[in-house]
Amino acid sequence: MALNSLSIGAYVPLKTQFLFRPKLKAFSVVSKPRKVPFLVRSMGSSASSQRPDNLQDIDGPSPTEAAAVDYASLSNNEWKKRLTPEQFYVTRQKGTERAFTGEYWNTKTPGTYHCICCDTPLFESSTKFDSGTGWPSYYQPIGKNVQSKLDLSIIFMPREEVICAACGAHLGHVFDDGPPPTGKRYCINSASLRLKPE
Repeated sequence: MALNSLSIGAYVPLKTQFLFRPKLKAFSVVSKPRKVPFLVRSMGSSASSQRPDNLQDIDGPSPTEAAAVDYASLSNNEWKKRLTPEQFYVTRQKGTERAFTGEYWNTKTPGTYHCICCDTPLFESSTKFDSGTGWPSYYQPIGKNVQSKLDLSIIFMPREEVICAACGAHLGHVFDDGPPPTGKRYCINSASLRLKPE
């Protein structure tokens, strides 16, 4: 279901709130949580959240490195060193790339889509379909490598967020309007994926 942009207020965690102070020309942390307005866009709409520009592709961890890393213990600074700004924004800050701009939204290359953060195989190209939304869509993940959890960021429209089971990276959302045999549409950000062609 496509939604228009909504401006709503929500409580934002203390460590994500910042105020711009023109006299100091710097950001400073707000001393206590407060209700702040922000713009919400849903995957499936024709536009999406702002994203950083001037991005470049980088190689992810090797399979040997991926097996040896405790992803839960990595700090945001460590993730920033491993990922491009867009990859960090999407996977670690639950961002959304603009529709019809991601690297894989229209790709037909056979292969396996892996997590950009930890190299876990997530989706086979054989389960990819054209949903018309502008994001890569799949009707089934690989095994139990993708998990879902309730996302209440849009109060009146609860959704199921999908994350990588190995490292907790935000991938996108899953909806119940996909094709057979599952009837599911895993609407995924290209920035969270790396395609390994057959």
